[in-house]
Amino acid sequence: MRTGHFRRNALTSALAATLALIAPALHAQGGSVSIGWLQLIGLIPAPAYDPYESQIPRRRPGHPPEALPMWVEQNPDALNPAPVDQVGNFVPVPDRWRIMESLGVNTPWYDPYNQNVLKGDKPMFGDSWFFSMTGISDTLLEPRGIPTPVGPQSGPDAGSNDVLGNTDQLIFAQTAITSFLLYEGDTSFKPPDIEFKATLAFNYNRVRTEEVRALQVDPTYGRTRDDGFVGVQELFVTKDLRTVSARYDVDEVRVGIQPFSSDFRGFLFQDNQLGVRFFGNRDNNYWQYNLAWFRRLEKDINSGLNDLSKGPRKDDVFLASLYRQDFPFTGFVSQAIFAYNRNREDSSFYDSNGFIQRPAAIGREFPRTYDVGYLGYNGDGHFGRLNLTVSAYAVVGKQKPGVFVAQDTDVRAGFLAAEASMDFDWIRLRGSLAWASGDDDAYDDRSTGYDAIFENPIFAGADTSYWIRQNLPLIGGGGVALAGRNGLLANLHSSKEQGQSNFDNPGLQLIGIGADFDVTPQSRISTNINELWFDDTEILKVARATADVGRNIGTDLSVAWTWRPQDTQNIILRLSAATLLPGQALKDLYGTDTRYYTVLGNMIFTY
Repeated sequence: MRTGHFRRNALTSALAATLALIAPALHAQGGSVSIGWLQLIGLIPAPAYDPYESQIPRRRPGHPPEALPMWVEQNPDALNPAPVDQVGNFVPVPDRWRIMESLGVNTPWYDPYNQNVLKGDKPMFGDSWFFSMTGISDTLLEPRGIPTPVGPQSGPDAGSNDVLGNTDQLIFAQTAITSFLLYEGDTSFKPPDIEFKATLAFNYNRVRTEEVRALQVDPTYGRTRDDGFVGVQELFVTKDLRTVSARYDVDEVRVGIQPFSSDFRGFLFQDNQLGVRFFGNRDNNYWQYNLAWFRRLEKDINSGLNDLSKGPRKDDVFLASLYRQDFPFTGFVSQAIFAYNRNREDSSFYDSNGFIQRPAAIGREFPRTYDVGYLGYNGDGHFGRLNLTVSAYAVVGKQKPGVFVAQDTDVRAGFLAAEASMDFDWIRLRGSLAWASGDDDAYDDRSTGYDAIFENPIFAGADTSYWIRQNLPLIGGGGVALAGRNGLLANLHSSKEQGQSNFDNPGLQLIGIGADFDVTPQSRISTNINELWFDDTEILKVARATADVGRNIGTDLSVAWTWRPQDTQNIILRLSAATLLPGQALKDLYGTDTRYYTVLGNMIFTY
């Protein structure tokens, strides 16, 4: 036997016995025995050295702890917790919402960036009733140039006795929005058990034109109109009916005036309307569904806000939609939708400015009703680096009677739109395509022009675009517009707010490119170029009683600058400009002297 080996084993055994005796004493004093030293002297085996290990490995769920490197000490300064019998069973603390207050940290009630009872950060009363208040100031200043008809009572200026007058107009609008939300429930992982919400909007608008009767039917009111209105935009209650899984898949119902968007980009129906909506999700949110009925409210023609002083319209919208996450590929959401629009507005209706809205002043100008169904598919998501949004709708139904004929007509129309984009560092490039079918015969028994229920498109530049932002009156063709304000379709409406859908229209084709430049985290510049055509011009020829209307609408150029000085959505300043370079269609309809431009200044402050 080797004497050295025997002596080392004996020494190791003695050290181990000594450490075993003194370890409890060290532990009682808050000390510890280094694992590394035990590994160094051979009392416990040392793990193999990993040269790529730069930090303590974390434990994976379901796996035993991995051995720590020999140089890591296991919390050498730790203290044992005090015995339970010395401090009682538990130390009482305030509820988790007010722990900071108990430590002496208090913030002003008006500070929205810290814990605030007015912003739903802690209960208003009880343990689970929360209140949230939102205030928004939206200020808009908009000089613009649009074709403006000269009324039968022309203005006093030289040369004012013509079909078209001065195109310059100026719009100022100030909207104050106040929203109040009260809800009960712990919303960390699930929706509220019940919530109540009310939103009021106060609008003042002033419009100045260069032509009389452009704003109001009575020419004695002059060229300027001042108007104010208060609208109820939300007034609903939402109830959580049941939780159907451990992942908080739920079924809910919402009743009252509520916001709703039928698809990702607002192509078919996006509005705040009175209705009942059942919605929920399944399979860990892989599936979502909506079942809804809306009875449309009248709107104030000048502000676009809901008008509760008048009874609801005889216009019902029924919708059913189903969403599937990660279909057909991961990162892409697919939606199937069916909508049915039942309209029974068979009497005349005039707006507060004195102009007729229903029926529209086009064709026979005769009251009509319609029943139409929309079947659609919508997709939104990405395929690798490529972002993609697609929309497709087919509409089938009947209207009684037709716009240009006395007999009933069958509605058969379609719509397609797609927008793709890709990011290159701080630049996003976009491409847009859209098609809405037009009617090729005003006097047959088929209406093949596509129209939506209430569109609000976020597409091809949205309201930065001149074509989407502005309404272009169809001069000499009746009191309708080629395209409505904040609308994509060339649908010959009296107005989007109070008019009916019109399936006897010229349709639209669009191709566009654009780019967003995130110059800084606070500042973005967006540009867009759209080329537009009518799908078919037969309806325009009949409406204008002319044999020559071209298809090319023109080239829409726009640029916008958005600035968020606080890196949040609380302060947004936006300045945009757009022009429409007229194509042959606009030259045939309005001549060559019309100036098409818009400049938009918008300031939004949110509390």
